[in-house]
Amino acid sequence: MNYGEFNKFCGSLPATTYIVQWGNSHVWKVGGKVFAIGGWADDKQPAFTFKTSEQNFGFLSECEGYKPAPYFANRGMKWIQQFDSSKVKEEDLCYYLTESHRLVSKGLTKIKQKELGLNQE
Repeated sequence: MNYGEFNKFCGSLPATTYIVQWGNSHVWKVGGKVFAIGGWADDKQPAFTFKTSEQNFGFLSECEGYKPAPYFANRGMKWIQQFDSSKVKEEDLCYYLTESHRLVSKGLTKIKQKELGLNQE
């Protein structure tokens, strides 16, 4: 996945906003809270950072092509960076980005979720 595809996918998720910040990174938010970041690669390859469940954090931390996210994981947050796209299937990344969106949106107030039309079971 390249940054254009990343931006298109994240923009297809409900109630998202996009901003370029933090050293020209592609930052995606839901309800004003970050759920995905495209950027911060150590080399010229694209890198994507997202929030995970505790279980997925443990699993992905051990998988090739993923690592605990710089600036987030060292503060105890469960964020992962996918840094090697040759080791990761695009459909897997889409799943984790969708899951990050869901986790972050669930952390919004019930009023904000309703206002944005999110998680209305």
